[in-house]
Amino acid sequence: MEHFILFAGTANPGLAKAIARQLNISLGECVSERFPDGEVAVRLLESVRQKSVFLIQSTSPPVNDRLVELLAFADACRRAAAARITAIIPYFGYARSDKRHGRREPIAASMVAEVLEAVGIDRVVTLDLHAPQIEGFFRIPVDSLTAVPTLCEALRDRLPPDVVVVSPDTGRVQMATQYAQKLDTSAVVLHKQRKSGTETEVTRIVGDVGDRPCLIIDDMISTGGTLARSIEALLNAGARPDITIAATHGLFIAGARAKLSHPSIQAIFVTDTIATQETDWQQLQVVSIAPLIAKAIQWFVFDGSLGDLF
Repeated sequence: MEHFILFAGTANPGLAKAIARQLNISLGECVSERFPDGEVAVRLLESVRQKSVFLIQSTSPPVNDRLVELLAFADACRRAAAARITAIIPYFGYARSDKRHGRREPIAASMVAEVLEAVGIDRVVTLDLHAPQIEGFFRIPVDSLTAVPTLCEALRDRLPPDVVVVSPDTGRVQMATQYAQKLDTSAVVLHKQRKSGTETEVTRIVGDVGDRPCLIIDDMISTGGTLARSIEALLNAGARPDITIAATHGLFIAGARAKLSHPSIQAIFVTDTIATQETDWQQLQVVSIAPLIAKAIQWFVFDGSLGDLF
């Protein structure tokens, strides 16, 4: 498989190394540095001429630094005559800016898509986009993989038999249904009403959670506020204080751990799309999606179908 090469940005070197191990290859040698003024400087230390290049970089916090580093790597590969550049972006930053809430706001997800194309990226691979319609912002192929099967395998032996899957809002209903089908259980949905620009309130629960343990699912955990309010609403509705949380992307910012310190939380499952700094959090379980991404890369290299992954 010498006709392709794998480079890693600085966002998540652990995941990149795990993917390389799955493929039984070494990561491409490169350097990423910062000038004193904060500008990024990257350099490829081996040839990419006429090779398929895979760049692994989540645009996780600090989002702008990670994004510019990815763009710089892509530009370096294009100028070094790479045959094809695929950006593997396990966590796609700016995905929540997929529409305008007012007349004088950007659609940043669309802007990022245009910039990625402009530097010569030929394909984007990501996981569980916050808004699936973001694929439509691109004119190049976009493959949005899902971590649901991987997380379900990790959860299967850790959940009570009568667990119910909970969607924290109507936007995650499809994902909750996937979890419920794979875990052979049912799903309920929380309806929310926005009280302010930063605060929401659960107004209704569609489905029965009475005396049942709950698995709350989401695509990402950011500040933990949505999950904290969801737990409160579920317990008030009679749910058993036996709650598990599963999400693809664990950002854990702005006091998220404190908000998720509720005694009813038994475990929190996330994947390694984002490198976690929480090494002493007993409830936190990190599941690797390196095998999934490695399999996707193999399909791209050998012109296989991603449909065979699911």
